Amino acid sequence: MTFDELKLSEALLRAVKAEGYTIPTPIQTQAIPPALEGRDVLGCAQTGTGKTAAFALPILQRLTQGRPTPPAQGRPIRALILTPTRELASQIGESFQAYGRFTKLSWAVIFGGVGQNAQEQALRRGVDVLVATPGRLLDLMSQGLVSYKALEVFVLDEADRMLDMGFIHDVKRVIAALPPKRQTLFFSATMPPEIQALSKSLLKDPARVEVVPQSTTAEKVDQRLYFVEREQKRHLLVHLLGDAGIRRALVFTRTKHGANRVTKQLAAARISAEAIHGNKSQNARERALDAFKDGSCRVLVATDIAARGIDIEGITHVINFDLPNIPESYVHRIGRTGRAGAAGTALSFCDTEERAYLKDIERTIRRHVPVVADHPFRSGQSAPAPTSLDAAQGGQRAQGGQRPQGGAQRSGEARGGGAQAHGPRGEGRRRRRGRGGSGAQGGGARQSQGQHRGSEGRSSSGQAPAPAPAARPAPPPVRTAPKWL
Repeated sequence: MTFDELKLSEALLRAVKAEGYTIPTPIQTQAIPPALEGRDVLGCAQTGTGKTAAFALPILQRLTQGRPTPPAQGRPIRALILTPTRELASQIGESFQAYGRFTKLSWAVIFGGVGQNAQEQALRRGVDVLVATPGRLLDLMSQGLVSYKALEVFVLDEADRMLDMGFIHDVKRVIAALPPKRQTLFFSATMPPEIQALSKSLLKDPARVEVVPQSTTAEKVDQRLYFVEREQKRHLLVHLLGDAGIRRALVFTRTKHGANRVTKQLAAARISAEAIHGNKSQNARERALDAFKDGSCRVLVATDIAARGIDIEGITHVINFDLPNIPESYVHRIGRTGRAGAAGTALSFCDTEERAYLKDIERTIRRHVPVVADHPFRSGQSAPAPTSLDAAQGGQRAQGGQRPQGGAQRSGEARGGGAQAHGPRGEGRRRRRGRGGSGAQGGGARQSQGQHRGSEGRSSSGQAPAPAPAARPAPPPVRTAPKWL
C-alpha cells in the first residue's frame, strides 16, 4: 500500500512526498483509515514506528475539510495532543509543520520551564492544533487561557510514559475539561493494567491497532549483555567506543548526576560526548541534540526522560550504562535504534546489584539477552542462572523496581521547556526551581538499590536482641506533575 491509497488530500500527499515518504509504515496503514472515518483509535506500538504521522495526517485532513478556515485571530483549539516530554512535544510540532505546510492551519507547542508570555500570545492569537505537556497546560487552563469549546480531536500520546512519570492524575484532570463529544486517538507502547483501564474509560468502540506485541523489543535490534562491576563500567564504555563501527551512540544512565559524570569521563578519554537531562537548560539541550544530529558529537548521554523524546536518524548503538529499574523503559530505550525497520545494536551493562532488574527485563520482553562473556572487564561474580520467562513465576518487581524512577523524574527530569508556535521556540526566564529537585533523583536511585542497613550489637544484659520485624516497604509517592512541566 502507498500513501496515495489512504485517501489523503492532495495537500497532505504533496507534503508527505516532500518529506520523502511513499510507503506508509504498518501503524500508519492500520490507524489512518479508521481515524479518517472519525472512529476512536487504540494504538499499541513501539517508538520509532511512525505513529506521529498516524495521528497527525488524519487530524490535518479533518480540520481542513468540511468547514471554512476561521480568521487568524481568535481561532478555537480544534485538536489537542497531550504528550509527556518537551522533546517529544517539539518533535510532534515539527511533524505538524512538515505535513501541514500546504494547509492554512495553525498550531502551537507549549511546555514548561520558561516564561509563558510567548505561549499566552500564541493562545490569544488562536491555534487549530495545540501540542502540550500536562503540567504547563493545566497551569494555562487555571488562568483561563485555554478553551476547549470547539475541540474535535484529542490525542493522548505515550500514555504509559505518562503513568511512569507520575502524570496520570494530571492527564485525567485535562480529560475532565474536554467536551464528551470528540474523537479520541490513544497511543501507548505498552499496555499495563492502569493504561488499559484509562483507555476503556476514554474510547468508544475503538479500532485497535497493534503493530508489535506489547512489551517486546524491535526485531532488528541486536541486543547484547555485559556482566561488569559498577566501578569498571566506565572503562568498558571507553573500550567499546574504541570501535569505529559505533558511529552514533546514545548512552543511558539512571540519574542526571550519572549522565554528567559519564560525559566528563568520556571527555577525559577524548571521546566527544554531550549530556541531556532535566537539569540542562532548554538551549543547552537543543545545542546537544543539534551536535548529535550533525555528527560533531559522537555520543549523547541521556536519562530516561529523553527515551521517548529523541527521534534522530542514524543512531547505530544504544548503550545502557545503567539498567533501568522499570523493565518497560528498556523497551523504550533500545527503541531509539533500529527505527523504522533499520538495523541497530543495544549494549547493556549489568552489575551485581542490577541482576534483579535484568530478570524483570527478560520476563517483560520474553527473551534472554545474549551475554558477551569475552571482554576485558567482565565481572568476577559467576553469571546468574537463566531467567525463567514464565511471567507467573516472575512475581512482583524486585525491591526498588516499583517505579521509584517516576518520582525521581518528576522532581528532576521532567523540568524545563519552552514555547513553540509555528516552529520558533519562545524563550524566557526559567522558573525558579523548588528545593529538592536534584535530591529527589538521587533519592530515587538510592531507594531503587533497596539496601537498608540495620544496627547490630547486643543488649546491656549481654544477650543478643531479638530480630526486629521486617519493615514494610514505603508506599510509592503520590504522583503529581509539577507546574513547571
